[in-house]
Amino acid sequence: MNPPAAASPLLAVRDLAAWYGPTQALHGLRFEMAAGSITTLLGANGAGKTTTLRALCSMTVRTRGEVLLGGRRIDGSRTEDIARLGVAHVPDGRGTFLGLTTEENLRLGAWTRSDRRAVAEDFERIYAYFPRLHERRRQQAGTLSGGEQQMLAVSRALMSRPQLLLLDEPSFGLAPRVVREIFAIMRRINEQEGVSILLVEQNASMALELADHAYLLETGRIVLGGRAEELRRNDTVRRAYLGGS
Repeated sequence: MNPPAAASPLLAVRDLAAWYGPTQALHGLRFEMAAGSITTLLGANGAGKTTTLRALCSMTVRTRGEVLLGGRRIDGSRTEDIARLGVAHVPDGRGTFLGLTTEENLRLGAWTRSDRRAVAEDFERIYAYFPRLHERRRQQAGTLSGGEQQMLAVSRALMSRPQLLLLDEPSFGLAPRVVREIFAIMRRINEQEGVSILLVEQNASMALELADHAYLLETGRIVLGGRAEELRRNDTVRRAYLGGS
């Protein structure tokens, strides 16, 4: 009897290169993500982590190489078409519309959807994960705290019902208590709803605790990859990113 075939990855990146104008930022990245998994990209500032997320959704960079979502090539597609295929991007800096209310921001997250009843149900689902957003649903986003704005940015992305969520530095500028709360909710969303998450995060310790797999980037190249627990034990990673000796 033949062994069962391995499941195809949700995301497969092959020889991905990216440029800002004439400057090359990524040099032939290759990695995969299984459906329902959490993968984190680690590395110093300027290593190419944010550029990788932008390259995956055709945002602001010129690319070469292959990006497959569920076996379908999406490299070269327009950003809005990639969003319709189920990829949601939460950029660094959160990207909320400060002049709109919390609820209006969430409605914008569902702009690709026509299932009004399901959208209404998703408001309740989001508010169950983030009760503070329900309390502030009529409040302008610009008056929310930094942690609440990050919760709103994540929630707006989830309103599109993505299969893959790209998260860029969700802990930036937030108190450790708020970061732990947001990461715990992301774990629940991953486990309960099967949303795959590709996480860029400077807090390597928390990222490795949340993730199943991890890749270490240096100057636009992947230099190390494997299960998150393996990278947590790696001497190079411990010394450079986890404060180990």
